[in-house]
Amino acid sequence: MLNGVLFFPVTPFDSTGEVDYRRLAEHIDRGVAAGPGGVFVACGTGEFHALGLEEFGRIVRCAVETVAGRVPVFAGAGGSLVQAREFAVSAKANGADGILLLPPYLVTMPPAGLAEYTRSVAASTDLPLIVYNRGNAVFDEASAIEVAKLPTVIGFKDGTGDLDNVSRIVIAVKEALGDSKEFLFFNGLPTAEITQQAYRAIGVTLYSSATFAFAPELALAFYNSLENGDVELTEALLREFFHPLVRLRNRVPGYAVALVKHGVTMEGIEAGPVRAPLVQPTPEHQAELERITAAGRAVLATTLAAQATV
Repeated sequence: MLNGVLFFPVTPFDSTGEVDYRRLAEHIDRGVAAGPGGVFVACGTGEFHALGLEEFGRIVRCAVETVAGRVPVFAGAGGSLVQAREFAVSAKANGADGILLLPPYLVTMPPAGLAEYTRSVAASTDLPLIVYNRGNAVFDEASAIEVAKLPTVIGFKDGTGDLDNVSRIVIAVKEALGDSKEFLFFNGLPTAEITQQAYRAIGVTLYSSATFAFAPELALAFYNSLENGDVELTEALLREFFHPLVRLRNRVPGYAVALVKHGVTMEGIEAGPVRAPLVQPTPEHQAELERITAAGRAVLATTLAAQATV
């Protein structure tokens, strides 16, 4: 169902702070034209945490109508159990092809409780569901196997970076499922490109790319360099673009979203501000993002030109 680079759009807001559906459609259409393997709307990059149920439904509907069947459209769901079920039902009603189940709100829970949360949300809709191992929602091998066996759960996305635990989960789930169903594993760390070589080594080949939202040619070039074993291009893009981007991102909590949103604006679609509690990048950091992106494009052009002469 899903392959290639996965596109996580931002949610544009207008000058009054309301969702700008026209610019959202433009943003998604431009992204899909660049060739992702799927669209994940109203998830972390799309500020799911800051959305109400009604505007969430309109965002999903906008995405589905804009994509028009070109690739699958997944939508976020999460929060309290009641809220997560409501968002899952809305995603189905508005035409989504699947759900990315985000961590429950605030509370720390044992893996068994997380499995029950997943079971309850999955029971609210027949949409395919991907669980997100992140923050306060951390699976162990037993709970991962339990949810993987649920009929509609199709994937496991990791945002912890704990390769020890994830490696054990990948092997355990594969052994438990055998040939009974196709099951997908995703690297869901912020700026996943910088860790994807390590994730590939433990069998996790899919990943989410926030960069695709504003620099799809860099995201696609990196993905293809990994697929083709082009170590020279992989390392050049990491050195000149992804590593500097992460160093900038790490300066302020929440910049993983705010910088991407500015990047979309920088590329010609006014994405507006982030909603509180996230904060806007400073003018200095905006300028730095522009320099980093230009450097990434320059090294991509230089490397490809050099390879073409060989």
